Amino acid sequence: MTARGGTMTRIGVTGHRVIPDAVMERVLAGMREELVPARAGGPVEAFTNLAAGSDQLFAEVALDHGIPVTAVIPGTDYEQQFSAEELVSYQRLLKACTDRIDLPTARSDEQAYYEAGTWIVDHVDRLLAVWDGRPARGLGGTGDIVAYARRTGVPVTVLWSPGARRD
Repeated sequence: MTARGGTMTRIGVTGHRVIPDAVMERVLAGMREELVPARAGGPVEAFTNLAAGSDQLFAEVALDHGIPVTAVIPGTDYEQQFSAEELVSYQRLLKACTDRIDLPTARSDEQAYYEAGTWIVDHVDRLLAVWDGRPARGLGGTGDIVAYARRTGVPVTVLWSPGARRD
């Protein structure tokens, strides 16, 4: 049950794989603030696809605050998309998740990433976006998921520092 029903606020994330140092403090502070149960109006649940960068950071912050995390896995070969270091972090975080949703896509491609992002939007009360405001670099990128959330009426909080650019 969601906050609309009065018991749980579900918060999802979308964001860039690389977070510039210039925005990292703002991103971390924003995640911590948004995930505080008192701000959310009660208990919180976090939704992420555990992608490298913003998604893994979001999961870390949620878990550090005792917030249950649901992993939304885009495809059967998802683990092959990570570098060795990213994979270690992904597997550690996945083990710590309360729930896991495996989407029926066979391959983890741009379409699968888009479907995972929209699945998250469709199942949350609000979305955090670690986003520089620029268009997505490929289908399912941050800009696409933010646009989808806005079209469907899911509130979006952008966590970024004005004027900062990613490479």
